[in-house]
Amino acid sequence: MVHHLSEKHSLLSNWIAEIRDVTIQNDRMRFRRNLERIGEVAAYEMSKLMPAIVKKTTTPLGIHDSKVLAEQPVLATILRAGLPLHQGMLNYFDKADNAFISAYRKHHDNGSFEISIEYLSCPDLNNRVLIVSDPMLATGASLVQTIQAITKQHTPKEIHIVVAIASKKGIETVEAALGKNIPIWCGDIDDSLNDKSYIIPGLGDAGDLAYGTKIQS
Repeated sequence: MVHHLSEKHSLLSNWIAEIRDVTIQNDRMRFRRNLERIGEVAAYEMSKLMPAIVKKTTTPLGIHDSKVLAEQPVLATILRAGLPLHQGMLNYFDKADNAFISAYRKHHDNGSFEISIEYLSCPDLNNRVLIVSDPMLATGASLVQTIQAITKQHTPKEIHIVVAIASKKGIETVEAALGKNIPIWCGDIDDSLNDKSYIIPGLGDAGDLAYGTKIQS
């Protein structure tokens, strides 16, 4: 259920190259916009597989049987790094409801970290299509814990994951914890992680590149 969106070359590959490029990353506006574009492409590709209904549309000259989405999804993202990717998806699923989750790496002095989830704001997700976006799927721990936190309170009928760049290990972690029936839509897939659990070659810290550096807690 892994959809590798840049497996075949398209404009998406160019935007992936730009968010990786250290000579372009200094342009935060362009970095955010490229993440938006990736979200837009993911939303478009996902829409092809979503149920549609026929709606009668009145034009100035008659009636047309138009195919439209049968239902709107709920778009969820992990603060703060996920906001540009989320916005790109919202540009296309523009009638969607939205959910926001605070999940971050809480670092310890010995170099280890744990995932801390402190905030969840969402509509009723029961029997709805939930799309969770986060730019980087590194270890997979934050996405797994985020989805587990959501499903403790809600029962979506479908869950999709959208990321700009995933590691193979992150994909394996998600599939092991949540099963292989959850589609993972990846802009690109990298082979490995470094000793700090960042994706290699990856692109660095997506949140910092989008919004500026932060103090570690």
